[in-house]
Amino acid sequence: MPLDYRRFNGPEDSVSYRRFTEDYTKDYKQFLDELIDENGRRKGGREMDEARTLCMFFARTGMISQAKGSSYIELKRTKVACSVFDPREIVHQNEYSTLGQLYCEVKFAPFSCRGERKALVPDSDERALSVALKKALEPAVCRHLFPNYQIDIFIYILENDGACLPAAINAAGLALSDAAVPMYDIITASSVAISGDKIFVDPTDDEEQLAIRNHDGVNHGVITMSMLPELQQVSDYRQIGSMDADCVLNALSILEKECKKIVPYVQRVLVQNAINSFEQQKKLEEEAKEREEALNAKMEVWKSILNVG
Repeated sequence: MPLDYRRFNGPEDSVSYRRFTEDYTKDYKQFLDELIDENGRRKGGREMDEARTLCMFFARTGMISQAKGSSYIELKRTKVACSVFDPREIVHQNEYSTLGQLYCEVKFAPFSCRGERKALVPDSDERALSVALKKALEPAVCRHLFPNYQIDIFIYILENDGACLPAAINAAGLALSDAAVPMYDIITASSVAISGDKIFVDPTDDEEQLAIRNHDGVNHGVITMSMLPELQQVSDYRQIGSMDADCVLNALSILEKECKKIVPYVQRVLVQNAINSFEQQKKLEEEAKEREEALNAKMEVWKSILNVG
């Protein structure tokens, strides 16, 4: 490749200095011992098959006032905000599209990860997550009801401690429901990190890095699955790493159960949102009625003054 002789050019085949730090020089067993204690529990005190949704799940809607629908999901140290806007006509569209389109954009906050991130330029991770989010949401949305239109979905990851893609999918499904976008079913997602014979359900960032690292084991990697629980359909499946068929089938059965466990939490948020909207509407109607009664009373006073005059 051509060189820029106006600047100092380093060697093309170079190795980052971070590979010679203590974290990179540790072997696989040392990393594993740091993540699992002698009782078989994980670093945060969870069991291997325990997800953060059981005790550390927080979600709500209506976080962004400018958006048609919005949501916020917090899984301990993984925090995601989502905003959904009204359907708009696709710009520069030459041909008529019978199915509506989803425009998904995932953005990391500059302070969300351990490494440094650029605030304006989207990197490869953000582009890959945007594509994965779009493919996961398309089977869940009734796109035939808004042909030649586009729905904008924006994900902002405030903090990333693993399983950011499932959190983004869950937040997007919640925001779409809050925006009253027609959907076939509630979409939920979950992930597992596999390292040898150990399966980390809802992994943290350290557990994901451990599973992705190459070691002597055959099965290692991360699997993310999103599904429509009521329809019993898988909307998207993503795998990073190398695994045999038995390991994948076992992981799929675990992920299916985890996706179904998230449904009551999402339903509770949606029901509470509907109750709050009903109470707010009732309160607005009462205030409007009071203002109307006060206005009628003033009108009667003015009429009496005019009649006396």
